[in-house]
Amino acid sequence: MTRVISFSTDNEFADQFDELIKKSGYSNRSRFIRDAALFFSEMQQRGDLANMDSDEIVEGHLVVYYQHVHGNGQKVLDLRHSKSIEVASYSHSCLTHSHACVDLLQIKGSAGNIRSEIEKLQNSPHIEKVSIVTAPMRIS
Repeated sequence: MTRVISFSTDNEFADQFDELIKKSGYSNRSRFIRDAALFFSEMQQRGDLANMDSDEIVEGHLVVYYQHVHGNGQKVLDLRHSKSIEVASYSHSCLTHSHACVDLLQIKGSAGNIRSEIEKLQNSPHIEKVSIVTAPMRIS
């Protein structure tokens, strides 16, 4: 079952609204508004990883890119066996065009510990890029 929720806006915004949705990659107004509201709410309540309380428990995916040279993956291996965060799954791929390795880790831990581990990776030789995609908050 669905419910209609409406909102009012000024004419200028209303004229640009469909273009905003399209530029954002959506073809459905309702999905855009739902996702925008959830994203905004999460940012207001929890913030991004850099601004979260250190004790906030976070789940998500950590993506680490590094050059394909023997031994450069050691920092990721160390992280996988670390006690500071939980690694639920791990995968490794070699990107043939860029000659880069990419490791994808499904992780869980406190925001403080995750920030610390990301900082260690970012300050390691041969690690080129580290990104995290946090799982969305769930409404209780």
